[in-house]
Amino acid sequence: MTHLRGVKPALSHDRDPLTKAPPAPRYFSAFAKAEWSRVISRLIEDRIITKADLGGVEDFCLARGLVREIDAIMRDDSGAIDLKLVRAQDKAMQTARQLAAEYGLSPTSRARVGGRDDDDDDTNPLDVR
Repeated sequence: MTHLRGVKPALSHDRDPLTKAPPAPRYFSAFAKAEWSRVISRLIEDRIITKADLGGVEDFCLARGLVREIDAIMRDDSGAIDLKLVRAQDKAMQTARQLAAEYGLSPTSRARVGGRDDDDDDTNPLDVR
């Protein structure tokens, strides 16, 4: 698998951001719904998410929910470690981490969002003050 690494562009406020949090999808597990509740208000507050982005946020919440579900399954068992579950959990963690970076949910990506000016109303970039 090829990893595309390098400098990521700064996150910017979207042109048509959501202003109200949609409810969590009905098919979510309890863990995924909890993650949705935790992150959706932050994404809306930061004006990063649009209706078109909801699928990616759903994927993030599903991945985080899967991590928690697998953890609950491993804790309920006899204590034996199931390597298939550990691998599935690791993959879900990796996916969640990558999606978190896409939406400004990691410390580094939050710093990229936080460094932006909210003063987008200045229409003349040549205006000297």
